[in-house]
Amino acid sequence: MGAKVQFFFQLSMVVSFFFLTFALTMKQMHTREEKMEAFGRLLDVMDTLREKCPWDRKQTNDSLRPNTIEETYELCDALIRDDQREICKELGDVLLHVVFYGRIGEEKQQFDMADVCNKLCEKLIFRHPHVYGEAVAKDAETVLESWEQIKLKEKDGNKSVLSGVPAALPSLIKAYRIQDKARNVGFDWEDKQDVWTKVREELDELEAELKREDKVKSEHELGDFLFAVINAARLYKLNPDNALELTNQKFIRRFNYIEEHSIKSNRPLKEMTLAEMDALWNEAKAQE
Repeated sequence: MGAKVQFFFQLSMVVSFFFLTFALTMKQMHTREEKMEAFGRLLDVMDTLREKCPWDRKQTNDSLRPNTIEETYELCDALIRDDQREICKELGDVLLHVVFYGRIGEEKQQFDMADVCNKLCEKLIFRHPHVYGEAVAKDAETVLESWEQIKLKEKDGNKSVLSGVPAALPSLIKAYRIQDKARNVGFDWEDKQDVWTKVREELDELEAELKREDKVKSEHELGDFLFAVINAARLYKLNPDNALELTNQKFIRRFNYIEEHSIKSNRPLKEMTLAEMDALWNEAKAQE
């Protein structure tokens, strides 16, 4: 009996230690008041920098724009790596730019951060009648189906279904967004498996033009083929941009392995045979 008591005592100690360790590793989330205070502090810091820092005082919408794009891509990189520490940091950098543009708008007496927040809230409420109104949405698909129609009804909303797709979007993402917006108003394949006929058709047309060595037509057919593949990815609920980036990172890892081996063996890459590089590629692949 004494041995059983000792066993359960030790077990309870182990369990307690586990939960204590887990609790210590979990970050304590802030209260609503603390979040509001932190945002107010950010606004105060922005006001101070704008008034007292020569660099910050000099910035305009045009000068900030390239940095905003860079910061957004850095956030996307952290997101795809699922690096929570970096995500937090990069979100702060993006938020800085949002607040910066808000401050510039205030100086021009055109809008301020309160306007930004209020307009966003009004838009979200208007676009969610199933939450703030009488509409019913049984699932996420139902919400998406009505989303584009709701946007067209907004006072300052899109004039057409596809006008909401930014012209400056990278082509791969733009293709996905175009297809997705068209789907939301019913322009889509009835059976997703039918898309493969289109993919094969576009691939055949691309191969035919490549054999003719018609560069202009080949480029058009390549675009049609890629568009069809992106369409297939969308139908199967795969994000082509994320998928391609994962492959980019995989290629970088494996090629770096080949390059590191060439450095260690004191053999430049150009002196290695394709068979040697392919063998190293397979080694890197096996280690993943």
